[in-house]
Amino acid sequence: MIEIKDKKDCCGCWACANVCPKQCIRMEEDEEGFRYPQIDMDVCIDCGLCEKVCPVIHTDDKDEPFQQEGWLVQHKDEKVRQESTSGGAFTAIASWVIRKGGVVFGAGYRKGTFVVVHQFVEREEDLDIFRNSKYVQSEMGDCYRQAKGFLDSGRLVLFSGTPCQIEGFLGFLRGKIYKNLVLQDTVCRGIPCPAILNSYITLQQQRIGGEFEKVLFRDKFYGYHYSSFSIYNREKDKDYHKGVDTNAYLRAFFSNLSDRPSCYDCKFKKRYRRSDITLWDCFPIEKFTKELDGKGTTRVLVHTKRGREVMQAAMSELKTVSVDPNKLTAGVREMFHSVPMNPKREQFYQDFRNMDAETFFNKWFPITWKVRLNSWVRLTCHRLGIYILAKRIFMMFYTRRDERK
Repeated sequence: MIEIKDKKDCCGCWACANVCPKQCIRMEEDEEGFRYPQIDMDVCIDCGLCEKVCPVIHTDDKDEPFQQEGWLVQHKDEKVRQESTSGGAFTAIASWVIRKGGVVFGAGYRKGTFVVVHQFVEREEDLDIFRNSKYVQSEMGDCYRQAKGFLDSGRLVLFSGTPCQIEGFLGFLRGKIYKNLVLQDTVCRGIPCPAILNSYITLQQQRIGGEFEKVLFRDKFYGYHYSSFSIYNREKDKDYHKGVDTNAYLRAFFSNLSDRPSCYDCKFKKRYRRSDITLWDCFPIEKFTKELDGKGTTRVLVHTKRGREVMQAAMSELKTVSVDPNKLTAGVREMFHSVPMNPKREQFYQDFRNMDAETFFNKWFPITWKVRLNSWVRLTCHRLGIYILAKRIFMMFYTRRDERK
């Protein structure tokens, strides 16, 4: 049976819970708010399946080259692209799958809540629940079993997730190959804690009032290059839009404070993956081409023949530019390296357990004059239309400064 001795050795993929023939494994929250397998020993028959499907136990950290294709894409429907984190590639791929009579799995809010769960849709009009990045670990539930049921019945299935979730699903399938399965992973920085998000949204509801209709982690309210954490309220004058400089939840994420322990030693950081397609952002587009604009672009790395077939089928909905995979992946740190653990992380979670939300977030993410100045400079550059140029100069200055050290 599976036993978690070190929490960095569990990525929370739910493969063990899904494969258990006695359904005696529950994914329960620990003191930080992440879920880990708990076994009912009175029911367990010690079959060992939970260990056999664990992607961390059976990880292969080799990054052996094979032929890939690289693309930059933008959805032709501007509404779809505006609602998407980057260029809308996922919607184009998912739409094709549904038109072929298929089913699409991904991360979206559980209906009527702001809890992110893995779920499936069968209609194109429902794909909007998957748009926009979800900076939190999704609850997998029994999605692996559901997806396998569709596959066994002959339905085409697109399964989307983080690299560890894709590896978990492959482990759950135990080597069985399905020609009607398309796997898509997203380049992942790390997976923040659902309990932190829940606490933050509850606090914002107390502060702002009204009724929240949408919560977006990477909204294009200010544009693609200065995306915001946005809360859309039924009372429109209470809408909330803050960038990474002032939003507490994003500051926690990008400070490497709120990630799952396994993210600091991720076993799935590599270029050559077992998915069919890998998607992620493209900053800056000018580095690659002048054929696409700066309103959101997706990088697409195709790994398999199946992936190539799907991309070719989806291209009628996309503006595309072919890019050498070596150039496409060069310098993409999130693809190859785990985030470093913030040395203050232990204190961060200790305070989270012991403080009320208002005190906690005010302590860790105060709005100082430096924070206000940073936000003002960013917004001013955005309004003057020089944000991209200013960011490029800023990065050039700090790169040269670091080189001189």
